[in-house]
Amino acid sequence: MPDLSLENIESISRDVMRQEITFSHLLEELTDHICCDIENEMQNGLNFSEAYRRVKQKMNPRRLKEIQEETLYAVDTKYRNMKNIMKISGIAGTVMFGFAALFKIQHWPGAGAMMTLGALILAFAFMPSALGVLWKETHNKNKLVLFISAFFAVGFFIFGVLFKVQHWQGAAILMMLAVIFSILFFMPSLVVYLFRDQENKSKKLVYLIGAAGYAFYTAGLFLKIQHWQLATFFMVLGVILLGVIAFPWFTWLTWKEESYISSRFLFLVIGSLVLIIPGALINLNLQHSYEEGFYINQEQQQAMHSYLYRNNNSLMITYHDSLSYPKMEQLHAKTNSLLSLIGNVQVKMVQESEGEPGKPALGKDQILQTEMGTEIQYIKLSKPFHPAPVRDFLAPGCSSREELNSEFMEYMKYITGLIPKEDVQKYTTLLDPSTYLPEAKPEGAKISMISGLHALELLENSLLAVESNMLSAIVKHK
Repeated sequence: MPDLSLENIESISRDVMRQEITFSHLLEELTDHICCDIENEMQNGLNFSEAYRRVKQKMNPRRLKEIQEETLYAVDTKYRNMKNIMKISGIAGTVMFGFAALFKIQHWPGAGAMMTLGALILAFAFMPSALGVLWKETHNKNKLVLFISAFFAVGFFIFGVLFKVQHWQGAAILMMLAVIFSILFFMPSLVVYLFRDQENKSKKLVYLIGAAGYAFYTAGLFLKIQHWQLATFFMVLGVILLGVIAFPWFTWLTWKEESYISSRFLFLVIGSLVLIIPGALINLNLQHSYEEGFYINQEQQQAMHSYLYRNNNSLMITYHDSLSYPKMEQLHAKTNSLLSLIGNVQVKMVQESEGEPGKPALGKDQILQTEMGTEIQYIKLSKPFHPAPVRDFLAPGCSSREELNSEFMEYMKYITGLIPKEDVQKYTTLLDPSTYLPEAKPEGAKISMISGLHALELLENSLLAVESNMLSAIVKHK
């Protein structure tokens, strides 16, 4: 029987160690077993390289790790307990999250409790036990940063999703921490690990492109969830780098090197689809649905505005020849003046949002001037969630907000002289801009423009409702 040289045996031993076989006795036994298989192949006239290649083709690369896991499970009680906890908590947490999502979609009670419990199980049972199992199987200090960064990235992501769905404060911070750990720690450590065992320069370049695509895509997904700018740009760039460049290139290189489809390659395909498809759906459908809900509210307020405005005009026409008409006309003029002021603020907000910093757009397509005043075409807004307009035009201390406060105060003083004192109080809250607009500068929690415009629509309708009551009161007390 042909004998292997010491150099051949050392090469085989190094390859086995690359499979992260850390159990010393098992490492020797596996090396000896592979050497025997190679010697049997060499009896058929093959040289060492050909025989070794044939043995590797017969042997599933994952099988060596499976043997080590089975050995550790049989001889190490602590490892066995951690493995069982990992399996049970992983299944329980995932099932809990799945049912919570179903209950949340169907608006059934208990969704929040199940999601919270699922997050706690995954974060405090599954993740620590998985980290312990991975360390027990590898004992590789070079992968320690990889494991820990993955642990924190996934943990922050789980709680970020939980806080976002439950509308709790801190969701944005948790999601940002998940993105930071994922992009700045996990991905670089993964690339370093892949580089260490990879000799093909083309594949190293593919890894770099894939890492860059992952970073851009993850950042874009985070920006999209937060409704911040540049989200679509980053997501599209990430998809191009991952789906158009890195993945096809990696497939071609793998096809050339391997004569069979490995499980690792299949998981890569599935993982890529799991990453890209939900993100694309979020980018195309979720955002549209989310905005559509806001548009319905705005359109309802505009319909209410139209009804109240026509009703008040009808009262003016009905009592045009009455002795009360001069008072009614004066009130109506003051109301229209306030409506015009609110409309001007709305126009400025839309122009700032649609334009560039320091260069407001004209906003002709988004703004209509009708007989009832300014009407915003909300469906045509390209940046409905831009936070700057609320900060610049509605926050306390800015000139337009101060003007609104001053004019509404004057209006309140005016109607106080028209109605009994006991009726004044019920109009005070309705005509106070702070009831609808932010009471403090929105620096920590940014308020989107569409929320600010909705507040102004409510303020306009409250003003028209007060005018309607006042016109009726003037007629009764003529």
